[in-house]
Amino acid sequence: MKPRVSVVIPVYNEGEAIVAHLDRMFEAVTLPCEVLVAFDMEDDTTVPYLEKYAEEEPRLVALHNTYGRGPARAIRFGVDHARSDIAVVTMADGSDDPNQIDALTRLVERGVVIAAASRYSRGGQQVGGPWFKRFLSRWAGKTLYWFARVGTRDPTNSFKAYSVEFLQNVGIESDSGFEVGIEMVAKARRLRLPVAELPTIWLDRPLGTSNFRMAAWIPRYLRWYRFAFGPRLTLDRLRDGARRRARATP
Repeated sequence: MKPRVSVVIPVYNEGEAIVAHLDRMFEAVTLPCEVLVAFDMEDDTTVPYLEKYAEEEPRLVALHNTYGRGPARAIRFGVDHARSDIAVVTMADGSDDPNQIDALTRLVERGVVIAAASRYSRGGQQVGGPWFKRFLSRWAGKTLYWFARVGTRDPTNSFKAYSVEFLQNVGIESDSGFEVGIEMVAKARRLRLPVAELPTIWLDRPLGTSNFRMAAWIPRYLRWYRFAFGPRLTLDRLRDGARRRARATP
């Protein structure tokens, strides 16, 4: 049976910690689903636990990402293998609330191209994490919401549901970090497509070490931050711009 939602999770050496996260995921999601866990390297410490888990849980699919290393490529690989018309991207560290996957999916079914889980809308909260990262994320979200009218106060959060057709139409240009979320919000805004949000409570990862590299990835976020303020585009013009950017990338 075709799932109503494909949950895409990029992983990197999560090891045994992935088991508790998957337990919460399958307990929380009530819609027919598949959970696509994408890893870069065959010797990733997550792989043995995924293989064992999949023996008892047919909805779990372990995917060896062949697009290249990094979470952005792993997300794109997962989306390209989704069987549903809706993909929810969430992290493997337990910081996102899996109980919201159903509600985010239903928002996309109602017609938005992106449904964002927002830490900065009324009722949302961020618990823990580096203070400077929190400051930058909140500042970027509020300014994009009020001045670029992107439809969400939290465009940098990776926890979002997407129309797969929208992702296929606009393409994912991000090639390394977690900037996919703000890239898609910026593209939806330039195309004047609807984006909605639900408040979420984000908890700093309880186990392991974060793979977020702020100094290396801030320029990538700024690129899409600026892009969101541009004039309305047609899909053809958006694609032309993506091709020019690809040619200009060394």
